[in-house]
Amino acid sequence: MINCGLYILSPSIFVHLKAAVKAHYDRHFNFDLSNQCSESVHMEKEVFQPLANQHCLFAYVTKRFWSQVKSAGAAIYANRHVLDLYRSSHPTWLAAPDRAGPRLIGDVYIHPSASVSPTAVLGPNVSIDRYATIGEGVRLRDCIVLQGGVIREHACVMFSVIGTEASIGEWARIEGTPTDPNPNKPFAKIETLELFNERGQLNPSCTVIGSHVEVPAEVIVRNSIVLPHKELDRSYRNQIIM
Repeated sequence: MINCGLYILSPSIFVHLKAAVKAHYDRHFNFDLSNQCSESVHMEKEVFQPLANQHCLFAYVTKRFWSQVKSAGAAIYANRHVLDLYRSSHPTWLAAPDRAGPRLIGDVYIHPSASVSPTAVLGPNVSIDRYATIGEGVRLRDCIVLQGGVIREHACVMFSVIGTEASIGEWARIEGTPTDPNPNKPFAKIETLELFNERGQLNPSCTVIGSHVEVPAEVIVRNSIVLPHKELDRSYRNQIIM
């Protein structure tokens, strides 16, 4: 069993928090001013364990699919597994190959309201949200296109998340670096890397295009994070564009 880190608390929790903070200070405080007592209280150990002893703490146990999402790369990883679950539990939710439709590779979800060119190539592991528009000759793989996103003609998007109402121009390339764990390794998990390395550079990861971002034609955005409401005027690599 694993703690998913999701809690539903009643307002009476503040009474227990106050008691936990007092007990924390009583255990750690001393008169040596050079050794300051940490003000941080460990929720699981210092609050929940006493509540469990008082029969005030309960667990909701589920055997359904669960995946931690602490980064955009983790969202791409979870998207892959959700689509795989669709194949076994709700196969009709996945896009079906059609001679008149786009070319599909692997698992692909397309919302019924989305507009997708029959010349596009999609997959594997692609989710397209409602009212999104996918133009002619577009190539998508291992990515999520959120509501109202527009991918214009012959653009390529890989290992990326395209935000709500974002627009990717013609022949643009949006690419991230996969951070998935080894699927052949037992108990593999996603390693949550620091955002920056020791040299202050952005660690390679999934590319995120924020909501209402305009990426012009023939621009390359690689391993970058673009905050919402930006209009790019050139290519970027390993940067946060604010």
